[in-house]
Order: sequence, then C-alpha cells, then structure tokens
Amino acid sequence: QVQLVESGGGLVQAGGSLRLSCAASRSIFSINVMAWYRQSPGKQRELVAAITSGGSTNYADSVKGRFTISRDIAKNTVYLQMSSLKPEDTAVYYCTVDYDYWGQGTQVTVSS
Repeated sequence: QVQLVESGGGLVQAGGSLRLSCAASRSIFSINVMAWYRQSPGKQRELVAAITSGGSTNYADSVKGRFTISRDIAKNTVYLQMSSLKPEDTAVYYCTVDYDYWGQGTQVTVSS
C-alpha cells in the first residue's frame, strides 16, 4: 500500500504558475506509473500528465507546452509544474500511483 499527499494548490490569476507536489509514503522507484488527473464540477476525471518508471511522459493535449511532470525518487515525490494557467484549468487535481492508489486532491482555481 501507499499513501499519497498532494499539496501546492491554490488561487492564481490567469497566466500565473503553480507547482503541485505529490508525496508518497514509500519509495516510488519501482512504481510503474505516476500520474496527475483533474476533475471539474460536472465533468469526468481526466488525465493531465503521467510519468513512467523509465521517465517517459505523456500529457493531455490541453496542457502540452504548459505543464511539466517530473519526479524526485530520493524524495518519493512527483511534481506538476503548471504555467500559463487558464481559467479552464480550474479543478481538483489528484495524484495516482499505478492507477490503484489516489491522493485526496488539491484544489487549483484560476481566476480570469
């Protein structure tokens, strides 16, 4: 089992930046995939970005060029650097490990 704790959400103006963190309770070295999802009211949860154990990354088309996923194995932490934020990025952002374990989510609100 692994517990995940997200942090770094908040309120930011359009065009601003935020960095989300997801700290795992154990080593992420052997984890196949870590990913960030988001969910807005009335919408389905959607994949934002993912990173594999080999370091390969995948992004939703809507965030390509603006968001960057990375990891620090020594700190058991995955990050989501978000830049050029838009109001439509407003959502609760969730971290997941191998799509089996999920964090509690962190709210990101982008004002216009």
